[in-house]
Parts: sequence; C-alpha cells; structure tokens
Amino acid sequence: MPQTPMPQVHPIPPLFDAESRVLILGSFPSIKSREAMFFYGHPQNRFWPLLALLTGEPAPQTVEEKRALALRHHFALWDSIGQCTITGSSDSSIRDVVPNDLRIITEHAPIERIFCNGNTSLKYYRRYNEPLLGRPAVVLPSTSPANAAWSLQRLAEAWRVIL
Repeated sequence: MPQTPMPQVHPIPPLFDAESRVLILGSFPSIKSREAMFFYGHPQNRFWPLLALLTGEPAPQTVEEKRALALRHHFALWDSIGQCTITGSSDSSIRDVVPNDLRIITEHAPIERIFCNGNTSLKYYRRYNEPLLGRPAVVLPSTSPANAAWSLQRLAEAWRVIL
C-alpha cells in the first residue's frame, strides 16, 4: 500500500552555541531522524562518519557524542524546512513548506558560512531564508543514502570546505 503524504512539524531544535561559526542545513529530518529526535539519524546516512573523517575524530555513536562533536568543531545544525507535507522521508515529495527561521541561530552565534546538505535544502534556503538573511549558502553533495553515487571519500573531498 502506498504511503500517504502527511503534514509534519520539525521536532528537532537547532544545535548551536555561542561559538558556532559554520551552519550546516539539511532539508527536513527523515523518519529515522524524527524518531531519534536528532539530526542524520538514519544509519546509512554518511553525515556523522563524514564529520568524523574530516575532523580526525572517532565516529560518534550516541546523540550526546554527535552533539559534542559538532559543537567542539563550531558547527551549528538545523534544517531549511520547519514544516511540510512529506511522504516518508522522500525530499521529492515535499510540499506545503513552512521554513525554519534561521535567525534563531544567526542572531545568537557568529555564523561565518552557511552550507546546505543537498539541493533540496539549498532550494528552500534560497527561497525563504536567503532573502531574509541576505547571506548566500553553498550547496554540498547530500550525505543521504539516496545519493549512493558519492562514496564517503568523494564526499570528504567536496565537504572539506566546511573546515
């Protein structure tokens, strides 16, 4: 039986502190991330192994280890979309978008650069937040398992710019 698109509200608060300098935006949390109540919760998503590889640290396993890794390296994490209608975890099914207000982060952290994890994040960032913030974002290849064409090593080469 096909999944029905369901309205969803983003359940995960932004991750940042007063030292965060790089904002990394996803599109909208997957089902697994919503269940885990933390970013990039799908076990096949390469985000956390990639961050570990780039920072030279062990891959974090727990939410607390992930949170600490991101903050230790001055990364802020959130998503471009705050509410939408979505089927499962499929970015291509996203409709009825309400953006996250990224000023929650940018007005409280010295963000120097903004990166979007994939084209869907960039699309909604450009539509809703770039005009508000007046700051461009750089798109990076998605760490999603759906982007299987990109190996972890190839992702690392592209993502090195966040350091």
